Amino acid sequence: MTAEGRLFGTDGVRGLANCSPLTAEMACLLGRAGALHLQGKRRQRKASMVVGRDTRLSGDMLEAAISAGICSAGVDVLQVGVLPTPAIAYLIRAWGALGWVVLSASHNPFEDNGIKFFAADGFKLPDAQEDELERVVRHGVSCQPPTGRDIGRIRLAPDAADQYIAFAHTTLGRGIGLHGLRIVLDCANGAAATVAPRLFEQLGAQVIAHAVEPDGTNINLQCGALFPEHAQELVRRTGADVDFASMAMLIA
Repeated sequence: MTAEGRLFGTDGVRGLANCSPLTAEMACLLGRAGALHLQGKRRQRKASMVVGRDTRLSGDMLEAAISAGICSAGVDVLQVGVLPTPAIAYLIRAWGALGWVVLSASHNPFEDNGIKFFAADGFKLPDAQEDELERVVRHGVSCQPPTGRDIGRIRLAPDAADQYIAFAHTTLGRGIGLHGLRIVLDCANGAAATVAPRLFEQLGAQVIAHAVEPDGTNINLQCGALFPEHAQELVRRTGADVDFASMAMLIA
C-alpha cells in the first residue's frame, strides 16, 4: 500500500495477488479492520463473519490470511469455500452473521484477486465505510486485542452450497421447472461450477456443462462471458435451447 491514493477501488481492493496491496499481510489487516468495524460498539461475544472465494490459486492464501485477521478481532469465521457471490449474500442473512467477505477478481485473469466487504444486509459497504477500514489499516486501533477464550475461531460450512441450492428452488414456486429444456452452462471455471450444473439439473434441465473443471489457473481462460463464442458453438452443435455464460462469481 502506498501513502497516496485510495486503497479501495470501485469494487474492493484488487490487484496482482501477493504483490502490494494484495498481500497476505494486507488481507490480515483488512480482516481485522473489517471485523472491528462491523462489530461497531456492540462487541458481541463470538459474532461471526462469512468468507467465500472463487477458484483462483491465490484464494487459499488470502482466505487463510483474512480469516486470521477476523479471528484476531474476536470474531468467528464461517468459511464456505468456493461459492458464487449471490449464494453468500443469501447465507449471510440466513445465518445472521455480522457481514461477509468475498475473495474474487471477477472477469480478471487468475493472477489477480480482490477483497470485497459486505454488510449483514447483503450489500457492499459504502465508500465512507471502506474509508474507515482503510484508516484502521493505516493507523491501527487503540483497543486491546482479545485474548484467551475471546479470540475468534474458524469453522467450515461444507453444506453451504446445498443450503443455497435449496433456497434457489423455493424462489421459483411449486410446479415450476426446466423439464424438456437443453441448456448450455459455461461456468468460466469459476465459482459457478460448484452449484450451477447441480441446480439446473435438479430443476429438470438437460445440462451441457462447459468450463467446470477449475484448477486454480484457468478461471476465465478462453471461456465464460468474455468468450461467448464457445458457448454459442455448443448451442449450435448440440441443439440446445439456450446458454448461460458466467463471469466467474456472478452466475446462479
